[in-house]
This record gives sequence, C-alpha cells and structure tokens, in this order.
Amino acid sequence: MTDRDLILLLQSLNPSRIAVLGDFMVDRYVWGDAKRVSPEAPVPVVHAQREDHRLGGAGNVVANICELGATAFCLGVVGDDEAGREMLDGLQALGADSAGMVVDKARPTIQKIRIMARNQQMLRVDRETPDAISDAVAQELIQQLKESEWQTLVLSDYGKGSLPEPVLREALAEANRRGVPALVDPKHRDFARYRGATLITPNRAEAEAACGESLGDMQELSARGEALRSHAGVEALLITLGDQGMYLLEDGQPGLHLATAARQVYDVTGAGDTVIAMLAVALAGGADLPESVRLSNVAAGLAVAKVGTTAVGRNELEHHLRAESSENKIITVDDEVGLQTALASLRREGRPVIFTNGCFDILHAGHVRYLRAARSLGDAMIVGLNDDDSVRRLKGAERPINQELDRAEVLAGLECVDLVVLFSEDTPENLIRKISPDVLVKGADYKDKGVVGAEFVHAQGGEVRLIDLVPGRSTSAIVERIREQ
Repeated sequence: MTDRDLILLLQSLNPSRIAVLGDFMVDRYVWGDAKRVSPEAPVPVVHAQREDHRLGGAGNVVANICELGATAFCLGVVGDDEAGREMLDGLQALGADSAGMVVDKARPTIQKIRIMARNQQMLRVDRETPDAISDAVAQELIQQLKESEWQTLVLSDYGKGSLPEPVLREALAEANRRGVPALVDPKHRDFARYRGATLITPNRAEAEAACGESLGDMQELSARGEALRSHAGVEALLITLGDQGMYLLEDGQPGLHLATAARQVYDVTGAGDTVIAMLAVALAGGADLPESVRLSNVAAGLAVAKVGTTAVGRNELEHHLRAESSENKIITVDDEVGLQTALASLRREGRPVIFTNGCFDILHAGHVRYLRAARSLGDAMIVGLNDDDSVRRLKGAERPINQELDRAEVLAGLECVDLVVLFSEDTPENLIRKISPDVLVKGADYKDKGVVGAEFVHAQGGEVRLIDLVPGRSTSAIVERIREQ
C-alpha cells in the first residue's frame, strides 16, 4: 500500500468504541541534568528541574485510542490514593469512559517513576503490588465488560495482576460470543493463556522467551513464530522487531514483514501501546488485519521518535503520511489549516525548524548542496517557493522555465525537504512570520543585501545563517548556456 492508500484508509475508518482491560499505571518523570558524580557512591547526581506524570500501561493504550479518534471504555483497578485520582482525572480529560474502573482500597495504584537527564533514563523506581486482583474485583470487571457496548477488546497485560487467568478466559469468551476482535499485548511466557484471541503482539524478546530459543533470521522467525501461534491457539501473531520492523503471522497466510517506519529512535517506551491501539482502532473501524498492521507500523515509528510515554494522534499520523509522499509535502501559504497542522506536528516532535526560500527554477547541484547544508542546521526543513507570477515579477517575463507545481514536486522529492510552501508575494516576510522558524537560512550573497525576515526571527529568539553558494552553479547560467548552444 502507498502512503496515499494509507491516508484514505485512515480517513475511511468508522467511529468505534473499544474496551481496554488490563494494568493501568501512572508514569512519573523527573527531568533534570546530571553534571557530577555523587561523593557517596559512584552514581550520577541528577539536579531535578521539573516533574510530570502521564498515563502508563493500559492508560497509555487508552490515550492512543482517544488520540486516534475512537472511544475507549476503561476496565482496570486503581488504589484509593493520589495516583489513582490522577489516573481517573487523566482518563476523564481524554474523554474516555472510566465507568469500568474499580477503586480497590487494599491495593495501591501502580506507579513507574523515571529519573531523566538530558532525555536519557538514569533510573526507574516501581511502586506496585503485583499480586492477582481479588475474586470480587475480578468479578466486577467481568460484569462491567459483559454489560457494556464495544466493538473490539484490548487486553493490556503488564503482568501486574489485573489479568489473572479467570479474567482472561471470561473476557476472551465474551469477545468470541460477540464475534469481535480481541487483541492482547502479552507479558507471560505461556501464550496459551491467551487462547481464543484474534491477535497477540509480543516483541522479539517476549516471543523468544515464549519459544525458549532465539528467533534468528526471518526464515527462522517465520517457522518458529508459526509454531508459537499454533501452540497459543490464536488467529494471528504480530512480532515487533525494533529497528527491523514487524512480522505478521496469520493462520493460513504467508508471513508479512514490514520494515521499520521510524526515522530516528529516541525512546521505545510505550511503543507497544501505540501498536495495539492503532490495530484496535483500525480493525474496529473496518480495516482488515494487514491494512491495520501497516497503519500500526507507521504509528509506532512516530511513537519511538518521542521521549517518554506519549500518544500518537490521528492528525499527526495523517500529516506524517502526507509528508512521506512527495505530492503531499506541498501546500500553499493560503492553506492555513494545512500549514498550522504541519507546524504543530513538527513542533510536537521537538524538531528545530529551518526555513529558506527561493525560485528553484531549474534545480541543479548548487541548489541541492545548499539545501542539504541548510537542513544540517536543524531537523525539519521548510522551503518557501515563489509561485509563477512572483517569479515573473522577480526574474522577467521569460521565467520560470518550469511551472510552480513541477518545481514544488522536484523539491518535495528531496529527502532533506520536509515541506514546500508556495507563496505569491515578492518576499517571504509574511510566510516567515506565520512559520516563526528556529533558523532562517539564505545564501551568502545576501550578506550585504539584508535578509528578509531576519529582524523578526531574531526577535523570536531564532538565528539567521548564511551559506556559501557553489561557484558557477545558477539557473540563469544554465539558461544562458542553452541559448548559446
């Protein structure tokens, strides 16, 4: 499937309600810097600067489901404590249905506390009671599940006690009775405890633990994975392989290997939650399993590019798919929604934005070297492109040689370019104000001319950089040589 096909599939998904049953937990982050070693022990000292908390475990699955445009029905256990109240408040803020959450006074809310320095995890502290939930709580969860409406079931098993075998059996039986998908993110080695599920989604380490041996190359992975799927008694097995992507084994179908969609991997925390959430939303919305896996692979690529437990949103996913396809990396300055959506996605990923502009009429080596050098100054490149009318005003009636959409498509085809914005004014001043780039780039020939937008960028805390041009490379010179010949 092309990126265009995936966009259309994403847009066609029907609204759905997904039941999420499993281990809900609060992820706390203590952010700081580590510049010295403790005199008390050979460990770094982290100077804490801020703290925040996020929904973790099954809570992060719910966050992803809600961000992807579906409704989540939450079934889990929290304690009668501050962390439990934070969990319930967080679910409500997402718009999730938390009526199935049970408050157990005898059981603390699960917490994972991560100490972070310069975006690297230094230490994790867990607060939990991993014993199985009581029979009374288990019965209450199952009753809620049976009495509620939902189109897909997600079992988020972190091995923290919320999914003892009786709960698993009852939940899977209910999904089978309704004839709807049941998806499991497994933790236990014996996958047979999930017998009757539509799909389980182990990572490589979990699958190898269940097999009792290494999965090796793709041929071994296919053979041993199929044996594992058959032993577990599930319809399909999706093994996530980190930087090697994903491998889908479906009963009666050849294995499907998808290469990773991630450009950069910063943190794999919560990536499995994103995968199973996207699968649930897609399957509940009417997609088939291979289509759903392709969408989840792209969503996982976005998740691992972020630090910490984070959700991937539907708009973010659609924008990423558009950006990956060259024709969808092109917008006009008048498309306010498209421009702001693109900018919001880039800013949310924490990517420093570079801006440059020009006519880029006949693209040549000088242009390519210039754009690559500009991109090296940040992590997201936006190119302002003069439309045909403004090129004629700037260059004369015989220009441009190539019309604006052709020029835009060629630029968008460059890996170093993330977005091309067509503008009609003689200068990019207004476009620069809309984008507010972190770095404004122009050729070194503008040193004495003055760079349009420089004053605004400096006032916003950004910087202006000049890049040396490649001697003897210009569109005008190419045009002149053609005329002479």
